[in-house]
Amino acid sequence: MSKKRVLLGMSGGVDSSAAALVLLRAGYEVAGVTMLLHRQEADGGCGSLKEAGDAARVCETLGIPHEIVDFSEEFSARVKADFVSEYQRGRTPNPCIVCNRYLKFGALLDYALERGFDFVATGHYALVEKRGDRWALLRSPSAKDQSYVLYRLTQEQLAHTLTPLGTMEKPEARRLAEEAGLPVAHKPDSQDICFIPHGDYHRFLAEQMGREPEPGNFVSRDGQVLGRHKGITHYTIGQRKGLGLSFGQPMYVTKIDPAANEVTLGPEGSQYAPGLLAQDINWVALDHPREPFQAGVKVRYSARPAPAWVIPLEDGGVRVEFDQPQRSVTPGQAAVFYQDDAVAGGGTISAPLPAE
Repeated sequence: MSKKRVLLGMSGGVDSSAAALVLLRAGYEVAGVTMLLHRQEADGGCGSLKEAGDAARVCETLGIPHEIVDFSEEFSARVKADFVSEYQRGRTPNPCIVCNRYLKFGALLDYALERGFDFVATGHYALVEKRGDRWALLRSPSAKDQSYVLYRLTQEQLAHTLTPLGTMEKPEARRLAEEAGLPVAHKPDSQDICFIPHGDYHRFLAEQMGREPEPGNFVSRDGQVLGRHKGITHYTIGQRKGLGLSFGQPMYVTKIDPAANEVTLGPEGSQYAPGLLAQDINWVALDHPREPFQAGVKVRYSARPAPAWVIPLEDGGVRVEFDQPQRSVTPGQAAVFYQDDAVAGGGTISAPLPAE
């Protein structure tokens, strides 16, 4: 019986390199691929030529083939354009989720299947398994669980996805790479958005828009002008620091209105919301439920799932009502619904519910 063929997405980091080792030891036929997403040779960053070079050296050490596939045009059209558009709408996007949806498990999976591969694999910390007649996306027991950023995967995508690091902790993955003599074993994790390697997203947005954002008014919740802001792209819901003004008490961004070019501020307590509305829902463990159900809901990658009711709406979206108000419920971010260890589904937050 021939080995199953796996095309492994390799970023040039420790996780995907360790994933190659695990797959080889499990008996798969593995080939590495690095998606060229942008051409920032000097700065590096996931998807750069510099990182592709690190991935190629790992593959050479392991004796497996490696190739670079240029998806930079698709990345610009899907991920960068969405990033700019969302900030202009007063929202805060998560570009990794968009990239996973359209590139890593979209364009790359299509590329793999067209060339006779059975699966794509990545170094994500999450689990994929068949439960009954559906594929399930499960939380990793690892402290680095990344199921949140994979919630957009469809049943077809999950059926062709392997996550070999699903049950590991990061130190174990690094130890595997070190024992195998891989050249990236001690490489630090990247903390920045890959196409903004130095973290200056304000400059990136201004360059992409061809202008600086227009200044406008900070206003209170009752419409009183509190001062001037630098442009709505400088702010996100829940932000307290970097407002540039002193109010004599902590003040938080509670709303961003691009039409009026206003940023609403509120005092301590106003950064909490009792619930949210979400659209563009992807159901994973469930098949388009019609009745409300209880779940743990994460509103950002670093948050813990908060107990809530998830209420399907007639327009295809959902209303989430938390047992306890949650901090910084941010339009543009993802709300992901968990039932025990499984991702029930998730969507893009369109608005926090107002406090009563």
